[in-house]
Amino acid sequence: MRIISLNAWGGRLHEALIDYVRQAEADVLCLQEVLRAPGADWGWSIYRDAGLELPQRANLFAEISAALPGHDGFFCPTSRGELFNGDSAIAAEFGLATFVRKSHSVIAQGLDFVHGGFSANGWGEHPRPRNAHCIRVVSRENASSLTIAHMHGLRDPAGKSDTAARKKQAAALVALVERVWPGGEGLVVCGDFNVLPDSETFAILARLGFPSSSPETAL
Repeated sequence: MRIISLNAWGGRLHEALIDYVRQAEADVLCLQEVLRAPGADWGWSIYRDAGLELPQRANLFAEISAALPGHDGFFCPTSRGELFNGDSAIAAEFGLATFVRKSHSVIAQGLDFVHGGFSANGWGEHPRPRNAHCIRVVSRENASSLTIAHMHGLRDPAGKSDTAARKKQAAALVALVERVWPGGEGLVVCGDFNVLPDSETFAILARLGFPSSSPETAL
């Protein structure tokens, strides 16, 4: 089973991203920083925050769904806020997206926040809400099952060093995985964790059986 995890950056590299997901042949595609704006036109918009402006694809989830007609898509929002097209505001949601090839069956799943909770009236204060999505998938070809979880770790303006919030985040991710994963079968935990290679996060993930000192193996 081919599993890919990627931070989509809100579609800032839109053409390259769409080409990549079409050609990558992923069975399961785990994406972070995805936007959805039902009812809005497809195209570019602007994210504004404290003087920062970034180009974003307001309907990136729909665009990737269209590029992957052979996959089922799951959108998992953390917040709802505004993007801008000129002076016009666009109501959009931001979060994770998981795409699973239709030849595989999702037989269990869990979705929960690992930091904060859903922000319905704006993107939220830093560090902003973060969630994780965990699925258990069965291949129809050989009836084997695998559990896959991904997370977008909180961003702290102070950097990627360990904090109490990041420790709680890792423990929340482990708890979510343990609700879905039965043990005794394959497990993949991936995502954009926003931590350093020697982070305590990996020692906490070791509770799931991953090496505590080898992020490359664990993730």
